[in-house]
Amino acid sequence: MDTTTIAVGVVSIGGAYLVGGIPWGVVLARLVGGPDPRTQGSGRTGGANVLRVLGPRVAAVAGILDLLKGSLAAAVPGLLGAGLVIQGIAVLVAIIGHSRSPYIGFRGGRGVSPAFGSLVVLWPLVALIMIPVFFGVIRLTRYSSLGSLVATTLAGVIVVAAVLVQGLPLSHLIYAVGAPALIWYFHRDNVERLLAGQERTIDKPA
Repeated sequence: MDTTTIAVGVVSIGGAYLVGGIPWGVVLARLVGGPDPRTQGSGRTGGANVLRVLGPRVAAVAGILDLLKGSLAAAVPGLLGAGLVIQGIAVLVAIIGHSRSPYIGFRGGRGVSPAFGSLVVLWPLVALIMIPVFFGVIRLTRYSSLGSLVATTLAGVIVVAAVLVQGLPLSHLIYAVGAPALIWYFHRDNVERLLAGQERTIDKPA
């Protein structure tokens, strides 16, 4: 492995973590003079809690900016010619950065928006399928966490199936398996509450 390849990998992965860690929910709360989402609701900085704390307009902006973090993490390694392995790792690192932000004491969201943003770049057709699944589950159950878990898992299954059936490079599995695994890990408290019938609905006030 030459120096250029190493440098591209370091820039791609390091940059993905630093960009992924930008806590847009907190930044926007300060810009609009609203309460810090870490102090209310679930205490998370992602779109669902920002919606409860700051309302739909701010939540929509935060969600788009968080989504773009994942898109950048997927697109930059591709533009730099880093290869699928680095690209997959960079995406996972961006998801981790979103949930364990170095700017706010390693707190953050649950990684769904950057995971979807990366999917838009890597597998746009799968991303399109996930939109009605995500919102459909939320509409039926009022649980944002359940919509995230179902949509992310289904996306991973579809990509794994595509790799196996179409004979695509196995490096695609880094994202297909790693992203859903991280989303489930960051939702483990939600899963416990869902099983106990105590999960907070999307429309429950903070």
